Amino acid sequence: MYDLAIMWDWLAFAVRWLHVITAIAWIGSSFYFVALDLGLRKVPHLPVGAYGEEWQVHGGGFYHIQKYLVAPENMPDHLVWFKWESYWTWLSGAALLMIVYWVGGELYLIDANKTDLTLWQGILISAASLSIGWLVYDLLCKSGLGEKPTLLMLLLFILLVIMGWGYNQIFTGRATLLHLGAFTATIMTANVFFIIMPNQRIVVKDLQEGRTPDPKYGKIAKLRSTHNNYLTLPVLFLMLSNHYPLAFATEYNWIIAALVFLMGVTIRHFFNTMHATGEGPSWTWAATAILFSIIAWLSTASTWNGDYDALEKQALTPYEQNYANAAGFDEVHDIVVGRCSMCHAREPVWDGIRWAPNGVLLETPKDIARAARQIYLQAGVSHAMPPANITDLSDQDRDTIVRWFRAEPDNTIANLLD
Repeated sequence: MYDLAIMWDWLAFAVRWLHVITAIAWIGSSFYFVALDLGLRKVPHLPVGAYGEEWQVHGGGFYHIQKYLVAPENMPDHLVWFKWESYWTWLSGAALLMIVYWVGGELYLIDANKTDLTLWQGILISAASLSIGWLVYDLLCKSGLGEKPTLLMLLLFILLVIMGWGYNQIFTGRATLLHLGAFTATIMTANVFFIIMPNQRIVVKDLQEGRTPDPKYGKIAKLRSTHNNYLTLPVLFLMLSNHYPLAFATEYNWIIAALVFLMGVTIRHFFNTMHATGEGPSWTWAATAILFSIIAWLSTASTWNGDYDALEKQALTPYEQNYANAAGFDEVHDIVVGRCSMCHAREPVWDGIRWAPNGVLLETPKDIARAARQIYLQAGVSHAMPPANITDLSDQDRDTIVRWFRAEPDNTIANLLD
């Protein structure tokens, strides 16, 4: 069963790859159509119902594009729908969340220093919370606030800040930012699935049956599409944040996330204005730089190190205890402390490193037991760690790590859910 850890990691990699590919497709088409929409020109002799047109050149050819605010007079024979990019991005992201944060919940989901919840309770909160944002947001959009887009965006921002704070009361820092990203992405995909696509289908059906489409459906879909446009960059930041402890491994991670949402607005406002007028407002650069500077300061103004003592006092889970008791643990402990702990420490001594990379601590026996799977994958079956093998971890040492991990007789993925 020892190969299950390797196959599970490859499964996570494959799903992550799919998630990135579909996200690129979704974000690319979203940004393209926003830029196209804002760059349309009203010229003489447009077809009846056409709002504007754009000439573009790409790949050695010219493209002539026209937009109808409501619909053309007749239904075209060939119509391309842009929806699966969004759906598959969400589906693959949800699958990745389950693989990493539900099945691997003992390591990555619940922070025992913050709350006393079982893994199953954490998983239920994780799953249920993703729908809350859409329900609240949808009610706001369908109220009179739909006619007040600025106020609506402000309320959405407040909702996101509250959720970020709430997640941080329960989950690890890494899971907090990831879940906030998934929470936001759920709103975005739900906009496509429940609002934008159904409204477009109504318009298409009206055309097919000879009725004049109601322009309100396009207006509603446009509002949701605009919201998605401003939420895209923060979601990307949150999805990448698990690679950067300075973003997630701080008590202020939820404030950092809130400021990132504001940066998403300033950045997108610059590009949206540039596409519409040919020149973006210069103040957005200054605002973005100030926000980023505050984020960088918050990442180092943390009292996170104060939690290290509590972490050491925290008992190992049965899953982690299995590795602490497995044959060869003492030898592995000596190897890891000698080759890895100079960086993966509460106070790293390696020159230029101020925080343990990815928040992984490898100083004490408990640290090593908690990180057993990571040690096995990163320094046992692969040579990812140490970087460039800078501490001269020998092949014999790597073999010792592999034997130790595989000596644990019950190290299946199922144990992570016990």
